[in-house]
Amino acid sequence: MALLKIARMGHPVLLQKAERVEDPTAPEIRRLVADMAETMEDAQGIGLAAPQVHVPLRLFVWRGGAGNAIALINPELEPVGDATENGWEGCLSIPGLRGCVPRFSRIRFRGQDIEGRPVEGEAAGLSARVLQHENDHLDGVMYLMRMTDLSLLGFTDEIARAAVAARNEEKAQGTAA
Repeated sequence: MALLKIARMGHPVLLQKAERVEDPTAPEIRRLVADMAETMEDAQGIGLAAPQVHVPLRLFVWRGGAGNAIALINPELEPVGDATENGWEGCLSIPGLRGCVPRFSRIRFRGQDIEGRPVEGEAAGLSARVLQHENDHLDGVMYLMRMTDLSLLGFTDEIARAAVAARNEEKAQGTAA
């Protein structure tokens, strides 16, 4: 396995629509998935799409509930209901930044695994958010393009500092009451 170079915002591969994977069982796809999983782990990410490693194919990996890497090839996602929720997201292709992004609360997904078998299910919470984020990469969409309020975009360390300050202020007001 090998660590792959992650494309950063501004690289054209991140803005194009990825091509369908014709044979999910091909040795080069297995190798790509293994390398992507290793790269995601090394970068401390929770998801990674093939275009992010300069490969314009419709597949991504994400960290499942047990912490293991799961691949979804030729994914199709659809919302379950109209409910959305805002949540903070980062991206390995946009290091150091976080933004608050609206996403569907629940989704249904289907695709194939590396054995070519059909995979389907539903996801909510963080899993639904990660699947939508990674699937967007396959269509040339980055999370910044989904943001509705750019005042909720900032550097990760500044956002963390502001959150700590707000919690401390809240505690101080609680003890003063």
